[in-house]
Amino acid sequence: MNGVIIQFFHWYHPGNLWNEFADKAIFLKELGFTAVWLPPATKCSENLRGRGYDIYDQYDLGEFDQKGGIPTRYGTKHEYLNSIEKAHQAGLHVYADIVLNHRMGGDEEEQITVHEVSEEDRNIKIAEAFEAKALTKFTFPGRNGKYSEFIWNHQCFSGIDNIKKDNRKIKGIFKIHNEYGEEWNDAVSHQFGNYDYLMGADIEYRNPKVVQEMKNWIKWYLETTKADGIRVDALKHISLDFLKEWISYIKKEINPDLFILGEFWKDEAEKIIDFSQEMNDLISCFDAPLHYNFFNASNEGKDYDLRKILDGSFLERKPIFSVSFVENHDTQRLQSLESSVRSWFKPIAYAIILLTKDAYPCVFYPDLFGAEYTDQKDGEEQHIIMPKIEILPKLMEARKLFAHGEQIKYFDHKNCIAFVRKGEKDHPGCVVIISNSGEGYKEIDLGKELANSVFRDFLNIRNDEIILDDNGKGIFKVNMCSVSVWIKNDFYSD
Repeated sequence: MNGVIIQFFHWYHPGNLWNEFADKAIFLKELGFTAVWLPPATKCSENLRGRGYDIYDQYDLGEFDQKGGIPTRYGTKHEYLNSIEKAHQAGLHVYADIVLNHRMGGDEEEQITVHEVSEEDRNIKIAEAFEAKALTKFTFPGRNGKYSEFIWNHQCFSGIDNIKKDNRKIKGIFKIHNEYGEEWNDAVSHQFGNYDYLMGADIEYRNPKVVQEMKNWIKWYLETTKADGIRVDALKHISLDFLKEWISYIKKEINPDLFILGEFWKDEAEKIIDFSQEMNDLISCFDAPLHYNFFNASNEGKDYDLRKILDGSFLERKPIFSVSFVENHDTQRLQSLESSVRSWFKPIAYAIILLTKDAYPCVFYPDLFGAEYTDQKDGEEQHIIMPKIEILPKLMEARKLFAHGEQIKYFDHKNCIAFVRKGEKDHPGCVVIISNSGEGYKEIDLGKELANSVFRDFLNIRNDEIILDDNGKGIFKVNMCSVSVWIKNDFYSD
């Protein structure tokens, strides 16, 4: 399929996203995108300020007057459903962002028993059990039982970060004592001892009533939205037992072809592979290790060994379940996982994920459209400009027209690498060459059938021609800190 995803949002997107996407759906399809990842559509605890991840009511897609208004930051339910319909009309699949880990903005306080744990090791108690009040009851009065009459209370949650004791507000990580015990669910990442808790009121997936409600909800959600896939947030913190049961239910009872993509954020491919195998290969995962390779390469410049650019990546180890990306809303400047790839390297990084074999790439909204925003960091206001990557549409076109067929790698110099896509019927193939230092070159043998052929740079970065010799060999060149995509002159167009 040679598919490409666009992440059609970033953390600081100003809003009205559903209408913007509906207007751009055909344009995106023409660029070569096949799928769009849209942010969470659910009502947030902070409503217009929330990005969808501070989830309050999973059944409110911008339909009910809750948390200060009807629309979410991105628009109304009607606009959301219309944007998905526009995507389908344009021939794009829609991947909806889903938050399963927590709830925020509870409607009523409950008297509960908790004990406080260490942030560095959640298995260590730093205070013995005591009585407290917390916003652990969710009644959704604005929705008034429409779609679901399920009421969430402290038996539905395993932990919380805000409590009241003796009318004093206290912040920390507090383990809720419920009928499922006083310990965290063990079927999660063991980072920080146990990573069940992330934020808000953490959902208790040992509660069978919660599991059933989440099955009921996803059936309602997929039937309502007609989404073609889901991107599941924060998988390190969610019970594997629940995930396997929930995803198996989706595949068996709702849609066996639903694409499921997960954020299991680890910088080691081995840990992502372990998770993938534990999930019985039911889910694809983002390739965070490859992102960090790009980040390091962009910072180290000519000192980075390009021969190792794919080393340790999920793409290298398990490509069929890997989704490659250069940057996302968590890694952009001023965000929690800030590891922004420098602008000079982004054309190179995108050339790798868009043109290399087996990759399923995801393009970040600001890299296509640009972005500008202001936020606080360390008490100071910072103004960030993310320029669009001018060459990106041309790389998209190169993927569509030429990045097909067998791949041969020429990863034989620390500052200059290349790979050949040999092409197939109706797609003639290309030569991709990359430098992270000075002008580079590579002698490449394309076979006698291409003897004396003339090649030009499809990206128009270099203006010279390369003429193969009688044996089909040629010296392919690239500018300093750049990328070129060489194609046969017969297929060249300005």
